[in-house]
Amino acid sequence: MRLLEKMIDKRIAAYQNDLIATHYAEVENMYRQIRGWRHDYRNHIQVLDSYAKLGDIDSLRTYLKELSIDLNSVDMVLKTGNKMTDVILNSKISLAKSRNITVRADAHVPMSLTTSEIDLCIIMGNLFDNAIEACMLLPEEKRLIRIYMDMKNTQLYLSITNTTAQKKQRKENGRFRTNKGYGHGYGLVRVDTIVERNQGYISRNSEDGAFTTELLLPQ
Repeated sequence: MRLLEKMIDKRIAAYQNDLIATHYAEVENMYRQIRGWRHDYRNHIQVLDSYAKLGDIDSLRTYLKELSIDLNSVDMVLKTGNKMTDVILNSKISLAKSRNITVRADAHVPMSLTTSEIDLCIIMGNLFDNAIEACMLLPEEKRLIRIYMDMKNTQLYLSITNTTAQKKQRKENGRFRTNKGYGHGYGLVRVDTIVERNQGYISRNSEDGAFTTELLLPQ
């Protein structure tokens, strides 16, 4: 029994490390794009100035349109008030949108949280990744993720809902069964472990065509 527990702990730890590496890679990629855009800012101004001096309005408009598209791809579309939360959510929102998933987000988070950044990264990253994976089984027009974050008294409240192709699921031994095969499910176990360690609360609800996770973390 102890050997089995050690094997499970090892797999969860490996999953956690891979997950953190993936999240930080996404964040680094986003900031690399931002740094690149800022680096090229003067060059863009010079090109626009040249088109203006030549009176080439069509080229000027085309260039401005291309710049707008490029900037939208790296803009921090969500500002919660907490830097780490902004980084995680914006990287995931960017990923979801690149896969033609509609995201509706409303988040207000204090600048300072007692929940560690690593724990926050694991929780939000796992929940968002699962939501994206579920949405990808649907046609584009039905893909939707809703996320809401705010403080409820002294607790951080997080709710994430995604559309899904599945009918209402039933729990087995208190958990929703995963049918994604070997290597899956460790992320949810890790989220539950973090919430329990922080003396928080988590609830999952399955309905026809939708899945919701809610949690509270004391601050």
